[in-house]
Amino acid sequence: MLAAIAHYRNSHPVAVPDTGSLSGDLLALLTSMSEARATFFAMAAATAFSGLLADAALTPAELRDRILGGASLSIARVVYQRAHDRGEIDLGSIPPAVLAMPFDLVRHDLLMDPRPLEPARIHSIINDVFIPLTQRRSGQ
Repeated sequence: MLAAIAHYRNSHPVAVPDTGSLSGDLLALLTSMSEARATFFAMAAATAFSGLLADAALTPAELRDRILGGASLSIARVVYQRAHDRGEIDLGSIPPAVLAMPFDLVRHDLLMDPRPLEPARIHSIINDVFIPLTQRRSGQ
């Protein structure tokens, strides 16, 4: 099952957006992730509930890491570094938990309902929660 999920993930890559702004990049990235990964997360949920966790002796976090690989983190690093280089955020002052938060919320929503997120939900994650947190931390 893990091999099938990895194959699906690898055959449905998510591109790194470059819209010129952190908000625009995250909007494009989270929308693409939501659309490309909806089926993927349905498979992951089925895997978790099918007993694979117990059979493979994996924790939910270990299963997530095995399923997702480092793809989301690599793309996020590029997006965040570009925003830092443009002066939109100060990566040195933002905790890793805040940087992970938009992706964690999208993953949570997809696990709870494996359909692509509504655009309003993605906008809210970015503009109502994430951007205000990064600006406060960056002193903006």
